[in-house]
Amino acid sequence: MLSMSNVSPSPGTPMAASPLTRACLEIDEYAAGLGWDKPARLFALVDTARLKKQEPRLASQLGLDTDDAGKSSLTPIEQDTVPAGTPLDKFLGTIAWPDAVVGCALTVERLMLPPSAEASVPEGLSDKQLSKWVAAHPERQEVRITVAVLRDGSRESAVRLREKDSSTEVLTGGGLVPGLAEALAATFA
Repeated sequence: MLSMSNVSPSPGTPMAASPLTRACLEIDEYAAGLGWDKPARLFALVDTARLKKQEPRLASQLGLDTDDAGKSSLTPIEQDTVPAGTPLDKFLGTIAWPDAVVGCALTVERLMLPPSAEASVPEGLSDKQLSKWVAAHPERQEVRITVAVLRDGSRESAVRLREKDSSTEVLTGGGLVPGLAEALAATFA
């Protein structure tokens, strides 16, 4: 069963941004409203005009029946919960999207190190040991990462630092999280 999310545009979302950038920032803002320390969330991205035409009742339920609703032209629809304890790569490998889904997005919280600290990472650590080492590092940063991809290969990412938890401080770019973008793009293969 799908859990629908009516994500309203963020006041700081630039109108000149691409539809994918706007959808990515809208999902980031939605996740920010839920607070921190939340599980990963997966979203289908559907063409808003097509949704309004083919599923007018659903569009109405999502609040897309007004003339200015859905300006981003992509509507994020939150999917069932990502199973806790399942490695993200294994979970993403189980996903197949219907043709009506033009893209997908994932928001996940992680710990990151600045480039200056990455040089001091001990060699030969297992994934579990590396996670512990990063978690104990004094320069670690808690971040929320939102990555969105389209079937055509377009990609966008939004990164929000917990210590700068403001929509005006979100970093965006298509190449910020290439590994996660590749994994999401593979769900359309």
